Amino acid sequence: MSTPAPAPTRTLSCRAVLFDMDGTLVDSTAVVEQVWGEFAVRYGLDIAEIIRTSHGVQAIDTVRRFAPAGADVVGLTEELGAMERVRTAGIVALPGVAHLLGSLPADAVALVTSADRVLADIRMKAAGLPMPATAVTADLVARGKPHPEGYLTAASLLGVEPADAVVFEDAPAGIAAGVAAGMRTVAVGPNTGQLPDGVLHIPDYSSVTSAVETDAEGRRIISFRL
Repeated sequence: MSTPAPAPTRTLSCRAVLFDMDGTLVDSTAVVEQVWGEFAVRYGLDIAEIIRTSHGVQAIDTVRRFAPAGADVVGLTEELGAMERVRTAGIVALPGVAHLLGSLPADAVALVTSADRVLADIRMKAAGLPMPATAVTADLVARGKPHPEGYLTAASLLGVEPADAVVFEDAPAGIAAGVAAGMRTVAVGPNTGQLPDGVLHIPDYSSVTSAVETDAEGRRIISFRL
């Protein structure tokens, strides 16, 4: 009986690394589905459709899409946010992500999340992960994912061109944002949907390694083996 051939090793080199949070660094699925499930029950909505379309986008955009006509969208969003901030049971880091983050230069990493800063701090702490010094949260952008504003803002803050950044994302909206920003994008986990051409996929970070080198021009280069 023949054994399967090992998966080919893929490599990426960049000067900055941009991570989404929920589903990419931390697994918060249980909390997210619990809160949106309560929202769906309250208004007689299809929870499966809400979950299918809400991953990776700002909460206010999901509320605006599904709330009944005349509802207080801002008030509902704030209520759901308050619910999420006090529920941390089951939030964990994805396999291998703590080691990977520890191997990267701190000033070359940014978080780009559809959560606000308060919720991002809570979830990163609950997962036992350090908050990157550069974080672009929902309260810092005018347009949420799939718009590329968040990723372009992060690249600018880190002082790199979009082509020199790599994005790690788990949800279709976030993957679309990374691609639209002109950044090489790696999809993480099982909920990525159909991937655009050129987007690589990893199940988690268990087999991902990184190395930091200097190129001929003296610039720092981060190399990933996926």
